[in-house]
Amino acid sequence: MEQKKIGLFLKKLRKENNLTQEVLAEKLSVSSRTVSRWETGNNMPDISMLVELSEFYQVSIPEIIDGERKSEKMNQETRDTAVKIAEYSDHKTKIEKRRLITYLLGIFGIFIMISAFAIFPNDSSWGSIYAIIGGLILVISVYFGTQHLLMKRRLRILTIIGCIIILFGLFTITDYIAVSQFHQVPRFSYCKSYGENIIEHKTLFYTVIQKNPGTKNEQIEIVK
Repeated sequence: MEQKKIGLFLKKLRKENNLTQEVLAEKLSVSSRTVSRWETGNNMPDISMLVELSEFYQVSIPEIIDGERKSEKMNQETRDTAVKIAEYSDHKTKIEKRRLITYLLGIFGIFIMISAFAIFPNDSSWGSIYAIIGGLILVISVYFGTQHLLMKRRLRILTIIGCIIILFGLFTITDYIAVSQFHQVPRFSYCKSYGENIIEHKTLFYTVIQKNPGTKNEQIEIVK
């Protein structure tokens, strides 16, 4: 590494940009004496200043260190490589952000479902509404989460269908357990019929009769 050659190259670059040592020093936030020492080869810019000089003069750091411009082909290859690296880094960052959003979305969906079961009683329609909303959010998070894992759209669709089936089965099983074991009305009934001291709750697989609702003699029975 020839400091004199580097100094002459830096001086040449400055003159090509029609700058005095004082103006350049002001732009780089250094003293004019520092610029002078660079150009005479008595001192060398540190690493951080090399980066600034490279960006300021639009030359590569290897060109500054070698004290001369490379061929146009090499410069173009260097620029192309830098662009590809930047694009790769940007793409990787986007993937990481999308993955984080997917995880947060899934956690949020699960939180809504658990909250719906814990906060709202079975006879409140809001419980089923929020549980379904939470399930939909979870399904959406699964869809986005599988985009970079499953390239074929058909596989992603099958995954989503499987996720919906699992959620449907989970809702159905928990509902049946609540009715049969804890004598609660079904949360996911699609139709209610009211009679004298009787409410009929219809689900996809069975019907529940609620006798004397809201009293001490309340009875809940599953009928086909």
